[in-house]
Amino acid sequence: MMALPPPNSVPGEPVPSRRALIRRPSPRVADGLVTHVERRAVDPRVALSQWKAYGEALRAHGWETIEAEPADDCPDGVFIEDSVVMFRNVALIARSGAETRRPETAGVEEAVARLGCSVNWVWEPGTLDGGDVLKIGDTVYVGRGGRTNAAGVQQLRAAFEPLGARVVAVPVSRVLHLKSAVTALPDGTVIGYEPLVEQPSLFPRFLPVPEETGAHVVLLGGAKLLMAASAPKTAELFADLGYEPVQVDISEFEKLEGCVTCLSVRLRDLHT
Repeated sequence: MMALPPPNSVPGEPVPSRRALIRRPSPRVADGLVTHVERRAVDPRVALSQWKAYGEALRAHGWETIEAEPADDCPDGVFIEDSVVMFRNVALIARSGAETRRPETAGVEEAVARLGCSVNWVWEPGTLDGGDVLKIGDTVYVGRGGRTNAAGVQQLRAAFEPLGARVVAVPVSRVLHLKSAVTALPDGTVIGYEPLVEQPSLFPRFLPVPEETGAHVVLLGGAKLLMAASAPKTAELFADLGYEPVQVDISEFEKLEGCVTCLSVRLRDLHT
């Protein structure tokens, strides 16, 4: 049966969507790249269990999860956010600055096309990782660092500015991706672990958090924030501000510089 649009919606207009793309970890997940941290042993069985719990947390809070095709030959494929950037119903397929990660995009491209997204691509010489992109309303912050180059920023700007985006480039050198350093609360306040944020003044409102892994939240809707269980002090801070932290254990992925945002692509504004 075809789903009907919500009451008072206008055909072709974006409507609130709660779909999230996810991809199960490769059996080779322990071989994932590390750049800014020392390599530690990753248990693939524990990683799979934690990934399943992450998906369950999304579904428990009203999100439909959609699995992209597995990428078993791609150790970092579980970090699906790096493969695509969404703005409204337009999907920009990334081209990672880490050449070994480029094959990860194939299954993601297929998944967003099946959902009816308009698909664009980053082309050589551009490089872009989705983890370098933080969207707050119509403002799109793009981290310019090891995985995303100036040509990638230019191509993202060309894809999204005609749709109403305001693109702001941000320097990144202390962490893997921009969203390794900062994400944002529902009111648009940017949060980050200050020693890893190069220019907090670039953001209109900035709130420092007491733990590195506390800088990463996924907005589940309302006051609910999905965040890592490894940041209890930050969870207390958010609760004191009136938010509802939903904590998940992603310790195996944190060993690979992963965080709660990396493990899904949230599709919030699909067209009817």
